[in-house]
Formats: sequence, C-alpha cells, structure tokens
Amino acid sequence: MRAAAVTSSSPWTFHLHGATWLVVLALGVAYGVAIRRTAPAKRRQIAATVTGLVVLLVALTWPLADLAAHWSLTALVIQRLFLLLAVPPLLMIGLPPALIARLTRPAVIDAVVRRCARPAIAVALVTVIAVATLTTPAVDAEGASAWARLGLDLALLVAGFALWTPVLTELPGTDRPSALGRAGYLIVQSIVPSFLAVIWIFARHPLYPHFAQGPRLLNVSPLMDQQVAGFVAKFTTIAVLWTEIGRALV
Repeated sequence: MRAAAVTSSSPWTFHLHGATWLVVLALGVAYGVAIRRTAPAKRRQIAATVTGLVVLLVALTWPLADLAAHWSLTALVIQRLFLLLAVPPLLMIGLPPALIARLTRPAVIDAVVRRCARPAIAVALVTVIAVATLTTPAVDAEGASAWARLGLDLALLVAGFALWTPVLTELPGTDRPSALGRAGYLIVQSIVPSFLAVIWIFARHPLYPHFAQGPRLLNVSPLMDQQVAGFVAKFTTIAVLWTEIGRALV
C-alpha cells in the first residue's frame, strides 16, 4: 500500500506515497457508490468513514510512514495504534446495516466474522499479530522492503477489525457479549497484546537494531525512544479501550 520509502539524511524529506493515496481514494469512491446504490448512509456514518480514511492516510503516508519505517520506534507505535484502534472501528461504524449484510452474505466471509466475534478468538488473533509484527525480523523487514510494510500494515488492519468485531453492535448475524462481557473482553485486550510495551519501558538497552543503528530523530537516544514508545503504546491502548468500556457500561 505504500511506495518504497527513500532513506535520506533528513526525516522530513517529502515522499508522495502515491500508491497509498490512490488506494484510499478508491476506497472512498467505492464507499460512495455503495451507499448510493445499496444502502443510504446517515451523516454520522459518512463522517466516520471519511475520518477513518483520513486517519488511514495519516498513518500510511509522509511523514509518519517514513518516520515509522526508518527513524523511530515511537513513530512506528503511533502508526500501529492508528491501524489497530482508530481506522477499523471508524470504517465499521460507517457501514450501514444493509451494506454490512451484503458484504457478509458470502458464506466464507460470514463464517470468518462469526468466529472473530468470539472474544477468545479475537484476543488470540490480535495478540499473535501484535507480537509477530514487532519481532526484530519483522521490524527489520519493514524498514527494508515496501512489500513487507504492505503485508504488516494489512495484518495490523486485520487485527484491528478482529479487535473491534466483538464490541461494535452494528455488525449483524453475530452473538453479542453482554455489556459486562464486552467490558471484560476490552480489559483483556488492553493488557495481553500490549505486554511488549512493559518490556520496552524497563529494558536497559535498545531491543531493535534497525532503530538503534540507524539515524536518530531529534537527537533522541534509541533507548529513550524505546521507552517513550512503551509508554505511548500502553497508555494510549488503555485510554482508548477503557473509554469504550465506560461507553459500553453506560
């Protein structure tokens, strides 16, 4: 989804990421056509979709995409938080029920949605993807290959949709947990997949050679960058998911 980033002496050198702009524009056009022909959308649904696509652009284009690929673990974490916690729920909220029913009509898609709506499966899937995409080989690959970045970005979006599927009641044809069940599920999701953040905060040396040996952003040491990334990952995840807990219990 992203064009290959060009490493330069400055983290602020502009790169267009034209492929990403084309894909996001295509998604917006497809949504517009779908709601005109299949299911009219409410204003809040259109607003949610537009916001989700804008956040997707912010996550996958300059400057955040370049900083995440080459310069800063904190930037990579911010990008991941957008792809996990912001883009999927916004796009899901933006789909009218009739359009969701049409999209999930194929038996394979319906089966996948039903399974992802099971909290245990969603927690397992999100944890596996969240941890696997933050292994040292995965981070090295993301910095070296546009195709690897594409695969990891798609994997994170899949994890984001899986995370929010048991929570958002707009999805038809699935068994919804009770309010207390959703609250418990979100508490688990706020703790289990983000355990790496605690390791980053208390580690005494940088854990990712790709960032430790690369250029520094704003003269911040790799260890400090890693610790900041840990705090951002942990507390942002808790803030977002626990806010949703409060909304579910109201």
